[in-house]
Amino acid sequence: MMKEQQQLLQHLEQVEAKAGEILTDRQEIVALDKRRNDDRVGMRELQKTNCNKTWIAIGPMLLKMPNKTAEELLLKDQQQCDIEVNKLRSDLKVKVNELRDLELNPPVPGIMLKPMSNKEMSVINQVLGKNS
Repeated sequence: MMKEQQQLLQHLEQVEAKAGEILTDRQEIVALDKRRNDDRVGMRELQKTNCNKTWIAIGPMLLKMPNKTAEELLLKDQQQCDIEVNKLRSDLKVKVNELRDLELNPPVPGIMLKPMSNKEMSVINQVLGKNS
């Protein structure tokens, strides 16, 4: 009886830990989306200004730099955010399936689907008799 309770407790701890990872990843995705949007707003404002130099906050520092350099930094940061969000989203799919396995539920249907490539679509279009 005691061993069964320990196994049940250990199983519940695993479920809670996996659910916590999923919630943390979702919060991180939201934070990265906000940062990416802030980068987009900053780049738009830089494109609107007529000044050659601008002030930009990098962490706790405030620096004055040429608009072109600031725009490049924002673009690099936005690209890095895109990469991190895509990685988190793909990892999230795996973690959700792992959680469902722990809960003894079947995997979410279609969660691991990937879009067809251009080459695959052209083959499908040829089979259907459509011009690509």
